[in-house]
Amino acid sequence: MDPLDDYLATVRAHGSLFVQSVCSPPWGLRFDEPRPLMLLALADGAAWIVPGRGAPLRFEAGEIALVRGGFTVGDSPDVTPGIVIDGENRCYAAGDDPASAGDRFKLGTRTYGTPGGSSLLITAAYSMRGGTAGRVLDVLPPALTVPAGDDPVLGMLTGEIAKDEPGQQTVLDRLLDLLLIRVLRTWFADPGTRAPAGYRALADPAVGHALRLIHQRPDQGWTVASLAAAAGLSRASFARRFTALVGEPPLAYLTAWRMTLAADLLTDSGAGLGSIARQVGYADAFAFSVAFKRIRGVPPSAVRAGSPGA
Repeated sequence: MDPLDDYLATVRAHGSLFVQSVCSPPWGLRFDEPRPLMLLALADGAAWIVPGRGAPLRFEAGEIALVRGGFTVGDSPDVTPGIVIDGENRCYAAGDDPASAGDRFKLGTRTYGTPGGSSLLITAAYSMRGGTAGRVLDVLPPALTVPAGDDPVLGMLTGEIAKDEPGQQTVLDRLLDLLLIRVLRTWFADPGTRAPAGYRALADPAVGHALRLIHQRPDQGWTVASLAAAAGLSRASFARRFTALVGEPPLAYLTAWRMTLAADLLTDSGAGLGSIARQVGYADAFAFSVAFKRIRGVPPSAVRAGSPGA
C-alpha cells in the first residue's frame, strides 16, 4: 500500500449516475449533482465547463475532465443552460418543476437530449466519502482536464453506457473506478499541480519506503529513529529529508494519517474505541481519545455521533 492506494481505498463507484447528452448548438446543461466529483468526456468538438467556483475551463474532445460539485457546461462560457440534470437521473428544462419533468428529453438508455444533436457529452457522477478520500478531493481544483490519449478504458466505458444488459451498472462502476485512477495519476504526474501529502515523495527511495511502511502498518509504534533505520538514514538526515519532501515532519504526518483512518473507522465501522485505538497505534482508548481531540478538536464520540462540528 502507498498513500494513493489508501486515499482511494474507500472510493468505489456504486450505482454511479451515467448520462449521455446529445446536444445541438447553442447548448448548455446544468448539473445539480450532490455527489462531490463528476467525470466528463466529449465525443467531438469543444465545450466550456463553468464550475460552481473558479474560472471557466475550455474542454475539448480527446480530454477527460473532473469537476467538483455542481457546474454548467455548454458550447460557450456564457451560455444560459436550458437543461438541468440532477442527482435523481432526471433531465428537464430549466424552470420546469422537477417532480413533473417526465421523460421528454430521454432518447434511450442513459441518453438524453435532442434528436439529431451534433455534440455528445458523457458524464458520470462519482461518490467519494470519508477522510481518506477527502485527502484527494482537497487538493483538486474546481475543474481540471487531462489528455485521454488512447486510453482503452474510456473507449470501453463509452461503448457500455447505452447498453442495458444484466450487471450493466456494475460493469460501468468498475470501468469508472479504473478511469478515475488513470486521470488522477496523469494529473498528479504534472509537477505544476498540487498532489496529496507524500504522493511525490514516493519516488524517493528512502522517504518513499518510510511512507509505505506508515501506510502498511499504521498500528506500529513508529518513531523517527525506527523509520530512519528502515529508510537507511541517520535520524537527523531522515527527518530533514522527509520534512522537505512531504511538507511536514514524520511524526506529524504519521499522527495526521492515523487520525484520518480513525475518523473513517468511527464513521463506517461498529468497532469499539479500544479496537480502533489499537488499529491506529494507540495502547488504549484513553490515549487515543486524548490524541484525537488534540488533533481534530472534537472527541471521537462526536465523530461517531455525526456531530456537524466533527
